[in-house]
Amino acid sequence: MNKRNFYLGLCIIAISIIFMGCENKENSTSNNSNADSAGETGSNSSIARENVDHFANLLDLSANPTNEAHGVYETNKFNHFSDLGAWHGYYQPAKDNKKLLGGFAGPLIVGEEYPVNLSDSINRIQITNKETNEKYDLSKSKYIDLSSYPGKLEQKYELSDFTLNLSLIFVSNRSALIRTDIENTSEEPLELNISWKGSVFEEVIDGDKTIDIGTSLQKDENAIQVNFSEVREQWNYFATDEVKYYISHDQKVSTDINGLTYKSTLKDPVSIKPGEKFETYTTESYTFTKDELSAEKEKLSDYMKEQKDYFKENNQRWQGYLDKTFTGDNVKDFPEYQNAVVKSIETLMTNWQSPAGAIKHDGIVPSMSYKWFMGMWSWDSWKADVALAEFNPELAKNNMRALFDYQIKSNDDVRPQDDGAIIDAIFYNQDYSRGGEGGNWNERNSKPPLAAWAVWNIYEATEDKEWLEEMYSKLMDYHKWWYTNRDHDNNGVAEYGSMVSEANWKTNEDGEIIKSENGEPVLDDEAVIEAAAWESGMDNATRFDKEGSGKEDVGVKVFENKRNNEVVGYSINQESVDLNSYLYAEKGFLKLMAAKLGKDKDEKTLTEDADKLKKYIQENMYDEETGYFYDLQINEDGSESKLLVNRGKGTEGWLPLWANAATDKQAKTVKDNMMDEDKFNTYMPFPTASKDNPKFSPGAYWRGPVWLDQALFGIEALQNYGFNKEAMKQTKKLFNHAEGLMGNAPIHENYNPLNGKGLSTKNFSWSAATYYLLYKNSILSNDPTTQDAFK
Repeated sequence: MNKRNFYLGLCIIAISIIFMGCENKENSTSNNSNADSAGETGSNSSIARENVDHFANLLDLSANPTNEAHGVYETNKFNHFSDLGAWHGYYQPAKDNKKLLGGFAGPLIVGEEYPVNLSDSINRIQITNKETNEKYDLSKSKYIDLSSYPGKLEQKYELSDFTLNLSLIFVSNRSALIRTDIENTSEEPLELNISWKGSVFEEVIDGDKTIDIGTSLQKDENAIQVNFSEVREQWNYFATDEVKYYISHDQKVSTDINGLTYKSTLKDPVSIKPGEKFETYTTESYTFTKDELSAEKEKLSDYMKEQKDYFKENNQRWQGYLDKTFTGDNVKDFPEYQNAVVKSIETLMTNWQSPAGAIKHDGIVPSMSYKWFMGMWSWDSWKADVALAEFNPELAKNNMRALFDYQIKSNDDVRPQDDGAIIDAIFYNQDYSRGGEGGNWNERNSKPPLAAWAVWNIYEATEDKEWLEEMYSKLMDYHKWWYTNRDHDNNGVAEYGSMVSEANWKTNEDGEIIKSENGEPVLDDEAVIEAAAWESGMDNATRFDKEGSGKEDVGVKVFENKRNNEVVGYSINQESVDLNSYLYAEKGFLKLMAAKLGKDKDEKTLTEDADKLKKYIQENMYDEETGYFYDLQINEDGSESKLLVNRGKGTEGWLPLWANAATDKQAKTVKDNMMDEDKFNTYMPFPTASKDNPKFSPGAYWRGPVWLDQALFGIEALQNYGFNKEAMKQTKKLFNHAEGLMGNAPIHENYNPLNGKGLSTKNFSWSAATYYLLYKNSILSNDPTTQDAFK
């Protein structure tokens, strides 16, 4: 399938919303219908699929974990592995740390909203020769291999008497399964005493704050249980006394506890004949509630007894991800990009979180490596879903549901005026207005409307019409909200802004809300502008600087949006070109859904509205002199406007091409700007602010660094208008110039455009999703022109 961009297929009648053309999704349909049983080869692939065991150590997972998990930029010092939506994960021990060998380092656990290390190594094996009483030193092994593969971690130690193998997979969203096998490689029988030792931290360090997490150890038959105390640190760590970490063995053990250290020993010595193996199994579970622990305990025996099936299923599931990815006759032509793509899948799966607390459905968090990213943001999730649709569509569906679980309804107790809105971010804990304790839950703003785009991509991958029926009315309500609450002058062109929120009121030094003479809270314009910038997703972009730029620029102002004389929200005084391009695209996707569902009236209205918006974008948001698109500044009643050329070029200017809302002539000049080495064609291409923008700063978040989602939209913008050669050249640079991407470094949140250095946090989901989609839809494009250009 040549799915070069997300928009081919939108052919809106009379207005040419072509976003994805109406191409046949042959490979996608065939691939997804054939790949339900993982590892099965799709009918359109003429070559053998790549095997999971071909992709070793794509990410450096070696670690020396301490009770201070975070380093620079409040990001985990190390990379870890998780799967199946578990709220805990593991590292490989650093080879030079003798103490950690024989077990998987960590675990890292998520204290509801904050990732912390529970231990440096909670469960490592110790082996003693019963006859000589000699304890084997794993650091003196003839050979040590600590490797990660898609979906599993493995360790191998070759000593003079035996070979020790450890393998770890996740078997549920709360439990990992560890297989331990010891093969006697000597010529004599071995009599071994086997035990496991571990300890837990009693406190975690977060910056200059030390938090007592109240851990203690408790024996429970053939298990050791870590107990926690109630800790409610809103900005650092959460736990209750129901939280448990539970390590269970398949054989009888005796356990000794000394403070926060334990040792569990097999009650019976192990006898192994020459050439034979001994196997034993352990599970490690992290649960939040008594009910979760009870339910998981009932499954532990099955996990260990049926371990062969679980390891087989794990391999099949991950092989299925790869089989759905490496499709098409030309996969063999681009082997050098496969590692980066598999790393993208691994990144997304590690960032998978299952239902817990207020989160009701599985979804993808931006990064488990970053202190503040253990929730689900709307547009982050939707970008991840478009990639997930290709290899894990059920997770993509649930990720959509997770955000729509909190779509505002007209009978909402807190903000009924926002009927239809999707809030910015959800976390384990809701905020105080919802009766919760969380500080990260955010209802001040929404995010750019990419939901229909994601839903349609999931539909194309699955052909599940019930999915469209489930989501259509919700998407329509969300789409309408933008025009009831973010269209100040009611001209059908929206603005970014903010919900009505206490966070928008001015406060005094004591944090008390300042009120006017009539007792009303006083609005803080800067707080609304901040929320509007958040709503755009481009938090500190130059176009949202309050002071504006130049004499004729009045700067960013705040307007009240009213309905029935009541304030229902706020808009800033600019119609943003990216927002309205997204809304134009959304009309196209909704139109396609309406056609599938037989909603003729909606289809007609969406077509007409899209035609008007497209014309407005072309005639009012494009500057002939610079050949680029910009936001449009408006006054209170919409009677006057100013095209904000003076604030410089940003990535928002190519969104009309991404949405197919530009004329061919306009697209040509935008392309010329994008390919100019003094503007957007940097070493790592497509910075968020053009190099000729006076406020360009290559390391300042949205003021210059390359954000991969915007780069993806740029590639697809070029492809939409036939600039395939340029698109492929830039795609190649995005892969090859990102620091460590083609090696074993993590995928970063953004990159320095001048040298490709990874910036901000790491193991970032939408960057991973972008690389996956660039591979599938650009590198593996069936267009011979793009293939020739790429080579």
